[in-house]
Amino acid sequence: MALVYLRELDNNVRFAIWRIEESAEDLISRLQLDERERALLSRLNKGKRTLHWLATRVLLRRMLDTSDFIDCPSDENGKPYLANFPQRISLTHSFDYAAVMMSDFGEVGIDLELIKPKILRIADKFMKTAELDAIGGQHVEKLYACWCAKEAVYKLQGNKGVSFKDNMTIHPFDFQDQGVLFLELDAPNRTEMFKVYYERFQEYMLGYVMEGQQ
Repeated sequence: MALVYLRELDNNVRFAIWRIEESAEDLISRLQLDERERALLSRLNKGKRTLHWLATRVLLRRMLDTSDFIDCPSDENGKPYLANFPQRISLTHSFDYAAVMMSDFGEVGIDLELIKPKILRIADKFMKTAELDAIGGQHVEKLYACWCAKEAVYKLQGNKGVSFKDNMTIHPFDFQDQGVLFLELDAPNRTEMFKVYYERFQEYMLGYVMEGQQ
């Protein structure tokens, strides 16, 4: 497992990306797992899904820099959290990579996706007509920036039932390999404008967001 990207966004927020190169057995040997986690692992399909789960936990241990047991369950909405550490976290994975975003204070959200043309076929499932009109043409990378932004905000707000298409609106923006966009969340439990960062990482798109960014 190799650390390929580590970024400190400020004194309180950082994220890291790892390339997964180990076996499940190797990753397990680096963790302390309780009965709940071992039961969860036994229910996962073997292969990438197991490797992704294990890799995010190994990376979490690296970022917390601790040898203590890390209790990382999920709440009733499926949002992972640290039960015995104060930091707020967000986890993501895609194919050969796993990533963790961590904050000492407010909530965060991160998403990593392998860029593929197939997103053109589902664009109208997560984007409003006006959002698609603003993008113009078949801009695969820009669509992935939008998807990652919506996924990152979805993870930050943490409530099920929030729709990418109905409750989130991305304001028009000029796409760059690394940039910022603004996303308006209009959901039953929260209405807020988010400043979301996105960037091209190799053949992937990365999106991340933190509370308090205007």
